[in-house]
Amino acid sequence: MTQSESVHDLLVIGGGINGAGIAADAAGRGLDVVLCEKGDLASATSSSSSKLIHGGLRYLEFYEFSMVRKALREREVLTRAAQHLIRPLAFHIPRLPHSRKFWMLRAGLFLYDNLARRQLYKGSRSVRYFEDGPLNSAIRHGFEYWDSQVDDSRLVILNALQASAQGATILPRTECVGISSTRQGWQVRLLDRLRDVESVQSFKAIVNATGPWVASVLENLVENSSPQQLRLVKGSHIVVPRLHDGDQAFLLQHVDGRVVFVIPYLQQYSLIGTTEEEFAGDLGDVQISTAEITYLMSTVNLYFKNSIVRSDIVYTYAGVRPLVDEEGEDATSVSREYLLDLDTSAHPIMSVYGGKITTYRILAEEVIDQLASFFPGIKSPWTRTAKLPGGDFELLETLFHDIASRYAWLGSDLIARWQHSYGMLSFDILGEATGLSDLGVRFGANLYQKEVDYLCTKEWARTADDILWRRSNLGFSFSGEERSALDKYIKQSFAALS
Repeated sequence: MTQSESVHDLLVIGGGINGAGIAADAAGRGLDVVLCEKGDLASATSSSSSKLIHGGLRYLEFYEFSMVRKALREREVLTRAAQHLIRPLAFHIPRLPHSRKFWMLRAGLFLYDNLARRQLYKGSRSVRYFEDGPLNSAIRHGFEYWDSQVDDSRLVILNALQASAQGATILPRTECVGISSTRQGWQVRLLDRLRDVESVQSFKAIVNATGPWVASVLENLVENSSPQQLRLVKGSHIVVPRLHDGDQAFLLQHVDGRVVFVIPYLQQYSLIGTTEEEFAGDLGDVQISTAEITYLMSTVNLYFKNSIVRSDIVYTYAGVRPLVDEEGEDATSVSREYLLDLDTSAHPIMSVYGGKITTYRILAEEVIDQLASFFPGIKSPWTRTAKLPGGDFELLETLFHDIASRYAWLGSDLIARWQHSYGMLSFDILGEATGLSDLGVRFGANLYQKEVDYLCTKEWARTADDILWRRSNLGFSFSGEERSALDKYIKQSFAALS
């Protein structure tokens, strides 16, 4: 066991979107920050979303006007910060007899268009559907509105990179196993799960941003009871071959009133979700249920000409949302607004309850604002106008041209993937490369050694799955043999980093 003599300012526990965002905000304000995460970054709820940056149209039904306004404002902020990662997307709402009434949808979309200043997104409109479209013949009318698609796990990584660039220490695969109060502050035991080495460090304050584990961290490590009752709600998705040729997504209304998204995904697929099912199992083993699969398929088959069957499903995933419990409310109507709880009875410890990907930045800003009084001389908030790593360019089309003009030999498919994943970081990664031979070994799909080396040395990747599922979205394109070869290369080449 090693022990640090110095006292750090802030420990952030949890490497999801909230934790990474908080670490970035705090480090940029001049705090000495350490972030620990027991698994890989974005390995739980933050990589199991519907991959959307959105205001949350359906939350207007529950009069969540303030939350929707906040999310719509953040939609604009985040799009400006990472336009390589966040792509505006049209959403269609086709209507069947059981759908919400015309006037209700029209009124909701009017509010959605006008609750917050809108610069980067188009307004809503009515649309007509014809026989040659993908929807069944009973559907003739609907609406169109706009939100955004995002690579959720890469958004976490970019925030971790931003935090690191501001001086934060990022420790994936490092579990917080003990917290005790001393005269100096919090004494924390951190277990490096790769090396099986434990260290003791001291902090002035702690942020508990562990998502569904927030209550258990308080109860098991701090020995405090959680002031909030959590409602754990599982959301599951299925991925099938592309259901339609158009670029638009669909918001489908089930007969029970809930909604399901059908979203174009990785050119070849459609992403379908999400569900809302109470969860009381092992948070380390969250799986889609047969009932959820049936529910998602039946919703899609109400609307699309080409029905899907179980054998069409190429991938499933599920995550658990930690919602603040509201007695008597069902899972659908429980608020998605976050709640921050600051306990100063010993030393400052902030617990984060709930939250959405779309509002992570403003959540992080509010967390550090509430902790600011404990850190004299802390700097002002800064992330509202900051670009995320790779996002410092004007137009996406210009970025593609700039990459192509220097690295034309990459080919359009690889340029497009790098453009959306790395933005301006593409130039740092590729450097002086002049041909594919300079990229080294090709592991499969269009993943080359140079990219792997970058992801391991700069983005904390330690396994093939880290790269294929949380940093590149190439998991669908890799065979088991190719994945094993990639894993072997990482273990042999980067053992010293582990």
